[in-house]
Amino acid sequence: MFALVFLGLLGSVYGYSGWRLIPYLPRLWSLGALLILGLLLLSPLILFRLRSRPGLTWLADPLSWIAYGAMGFFIISTSLLLLRDLLGLALTQLNLLSPATGPFIDLLTVTLAIAVTGWGFFQARRTPSVVEVEVPIAELPSAMSGLRIIQISDLHVGPTIKRPFVRKVVDRIKTLQADLIVFTGDLADGTTEQLGPDVGPLAELEAPLGVYFITGNHEYYSGVEAWTDQARSLGFDVLLNEGRLLEYGKGQVGLAGITDYGANEIKPEHASDPGKAFATIGAADLRILLAHQPRSIEAAHQAGCHLQLSGHTHGGQFVPWKYLIPLQQPFVAGLHKYRESWIYVHRGTGYWGPPLRLGAPSEIALITIRQASTP
Repeated sequence: MFALVFLGLLGSVYGYSGWRLIPYLPRLWSLGALLILGLLLLSPLILFRLRSRPGLTWLADPLSWIAYGAMGFFIISTSLLLLRDLLGLALTQLNLLSPATGPFIDLLTVTLAIAVTGWGFFQARRTPSVVEVEVPIAELPSAMSGLRIIQISDLHVGPTIKRPFVRKVVDRIKTLQADLIVFTGDLADGTTEQLGPDVGPLAELEAPLGVYFITGNHEYYSGVEAWTDQARSLGFDVLLNEGRLLEYGKGQVGLAGITDYGANEIKPEHASDPGKAFATIGAADLRILLAHQPRSIEAAHQAGCHLQLSGHTHGGQFVPWKYLIPLQQPFVAGLHKYRESWIYVHRGTGYWGPPLRLGAPSEIALITIRQASTP
């Protein structure tokens, strides 16, 4: 069912751009363009078949660049063409636009789509920037003020994100000298056999209070046991509805980590449970929850969490996706207050699907905990 819905949505994206642009091509070229659009539409299924055949997996990665790159371009071009058509219709009705200018405006729209896609590709592939965030915690012991946490999330190592990209991320993190490093889910898209070598540089991460990992939804698509074992082999302490009590600045940090919000749908024994996670560590001066999806915040607040660190949304990754995220998640990106709790939603260190980021740059978050000033 998911495949049918996905192909239907993708078909409407490719179809609209094709319907608007193919008539400008000569007849023979039009037939070729229709064939290419059909192959691009079926490319996700083709890639799935290639990855399931050991003798053909070498073809999957180069074809992924074509398939996902085209997907990104056509999402942008269809969005811009729809906007152009709606504005054009309104202006034509008001006699402010001549129909004769249509081909020229279409050419400008396609040129803009190419430029926007190129910029989005550059933003997705560059080394993620360091985003510094300060979180004020009420009644925090003064000796604990200044705790530095590195958060990475949604790396999505896979067909277009490989070891060189991971290496750049690790090298950037190693310059920051954090007290604590956390990875809030969605490490990879694929099997450990395929991608194990590509995540290897993560083994170099270290921090005085440790490095920690929780599962995201994509771990359950790619084999959660294998990927949690892989995370442990890289040196991560994997938290599955459990916590650790850490000593810092003459106080205690209660760090809890939960499984993905929807994990129970695939693995019932992994049902997400913030209350259980915090129960394993008891009281602490600072209670932090690692939860892949922002919508865990209500349960986190009920469990007495001071700060929830999440990912999953990618900050929307690009238009128009970023405007659909609020339909599912309470927060899209950045630091927010939820009743007495704080939540920081990471925009993602990598990307998923199209190598494209627009209005939601990738990041490595450097979070500093401060003692809240008294009024």
